[in-house]
Amino acid sequence: MENSRRFAQDAPQAQQKRQAQRANRAQGAQDDKQPSKGSWKLLLKLLGRTKPSAGLIVTAVVLSLAGTLISLIIPMFTKKLVDGFDLSSLSFGQIATFAGVFILQAVVSGLSMYMLNVAGQRVVANLRDQLWKKLLKLPVSYYDSNRTGETISRMTNDTGVVKQLIAENFTGFLTGIISVVGSIVVLFYMDWQMTTVMLAVIPVAALFMVPLGRQMYLVSKGLQTETASFTATLTQVLSEIRLVKSMNAEPREYEAGEKGITGLFRFGRKEARIQAMIAPLMFLVVMMLLAVIVGYGGMRVSSGALSAGELVAFILYLMQIVMPLSQISTFFTQFKKTVGATERIVHILDAPEEDHDAGKPVERADLAIRFEQLSFGYKDGEPVLKELTFDVQPGTVTAIVGPSGGGKTTLFSLLERYYEPTGGSIKLGGDDIHAYSLRSWRKQIGYVSQESPLIAGTIRDNICYGMDRQVSQEELERAATMAYANHFIGELPDGYDTEVGERGIKLSGGQRQRIAIARALLRDPEILMLDEATSSLDSKSEVVVQEALANLMAGRTTLVIAHRLSTVVDADQIVFVEKGRLTGKGTHEELLGEHEMYREFATQQLRLQEKDAAVVSATAAAEAAANAAASTAT
Repeated sequence: MENSRRFAQDAPQAQQKRQAQRANRAQGAQDDKQPSKGSWKLLLKLLGRTKPSAGLIVTAVVLSLAGTLISLIIPMFTKKLVDGFDLSSLSFGQIATFAGVFILQAVVSGLSMYMLNVAGQRVVANLRDQLWKKLLKLPVSYYDSNRTGETISRMTNDTGVVKQLIAENFTGFLTGIISVVGSIVVLFYMDWQMTTVMLAVIPVAALFMVPLGRQMYLVSKGLQTETASFTATLTQVLSEIRLVKSMNAEPREYEAGEKGITGLFRFGRKEARIQAMIAPLMFLVVMMLLAVIVGYGGMRVSSGALSAGELVAFILYLMQIVMPLSQISTFFTQFKKTVGATERIVHILDAPEEDHDAGKPVERADLAIRFEQLSFGYKDGEPVLKELTFDVQPGTVTAIVGPSGGGKTTLFSLLERYYEPTGGSIKLGGDDIHAYSLRSWRKQIGYVSQESPLIAGTIRDNICYGMDRQVSQEELERAATMAYANHFIGELPDGYDTEVGERGIKLSGGQRQRIAIARALLRDPEILMLDEATSSLDSKSEVVVQEALANLMAGRTTLVIAHRLSTVVDADQIVFVEKGRLTGKGTHEELLGEHEMYREFATQQLRLQEKDAAVVSATAAAEAAANAAASTAT
């Protein structure tokens, strides 16, 4: 029943958020079908943001040039050996020189490849660092319209694609380009006629390779989108695995996952088809080049226009062109993949972010809070809050009551500055809260919700979460004691160092609530927000948590979203919000006489309380009877 009520309360806002996510994915899918213009510029811009080590890259390039120049000398040695081959004239010095050139080329090339790899790894590490920092600064509205799993995919899969291009493929591409250009220059010097004939084959291959590269770009971009969607499905299902099992939803989720797997297979098959066409084409080009060189070169050797050594050198230089061509081809294939990843990463990096330090610090938070003509909607034309106006006096308790889906939780989100109002303002004293820096403003607020979110870690980690200073054991225990958590923590084998599990799954609902209250007490906020903090607890846990909340609320400006009559009756002010509008304001007695819907709410809650009291009395009587029977038997 409680879950149903919570679902109903969040339904309008949740539906709007899901619609925004669907619209975002649809736009992404549409973008995937459009080839990007100037994508290499986007990639260069992205790499420029990472501030690569210029010294390391320049050194690596110089070494690559040196290694390539050395490799270009080797065919000339071979030419001399072939043309002037004579066992009697072959000396140890010649052999040592020949071997030394090979070893030097290997060492220099190895060093350059290592340095380029390190530079690439550093670029990707800086990129991931920027992306992670950005994800933490993005506003809540971004996460409303983008699935968490897709965002995770950008951080892991897409940066992995960039990493492969920069740290792995770029090295081969750079050395390959130098080798190809150097070899062609030497070949033109040796025999420009045969070189021209050889190069005539390349445009024929380009006629096939360019369209295939364009297709690879589209397929790779679609594959990344499908991967992100599949990651989002996995994240959603695995994070709510208990819900899946309790609702027997395994077949449904299997179908959703199978659909994603099939989509990935479909794109993978398209990618394999293109790669299967590229490899034979490259082989065909190589065979054509060899046939041309051997055939035409043999004719020129027969006519005396070319020596046998020059033909051998020509073939060796051809190998230095052909072998890097596969690396260059792989680079461009990977480049097409990287373009799609780059666009999505840049989309995140260019998204508007929260500025935590802009604005003045909050010097005093013990002032009146005024909601003035406050309006807000998650989507244009669909307002959730409509011109709300009321005051909250410092040090008082204001209960916010109303039907589910009325916008109560949204009101808290605006006070926390997760969103900006579409109309009106929230003021502290006489200043708009947006005049204060986000960091300073959020330090003044303690928020305890019914979900009581915990992180994977120890109880100590969770109570101290978000503190920007070292917390002593004495402070920790004082906060836990005031939250009525010290007793159950002391009974645990590892005490404050007990692991709570993912999202605090190893603790009960009441225990999680008390840890959340201890966390708020340690923060010592001036403004306190309680979002139905006891609505999902059993009667015994509620009593303990209510006592802990009383300690937390003492002397603080408190806003409470409440369904329990006991919470509402003791409030200094009650605000009734209905369909986003303020329809009533006053004390319990005033609204009971003046506001019909509040009267219905109070009557309904009174019945529930009486029912709960009857259950508690019956339980107590049963326990007493059992104890009496046990005593008699003894």
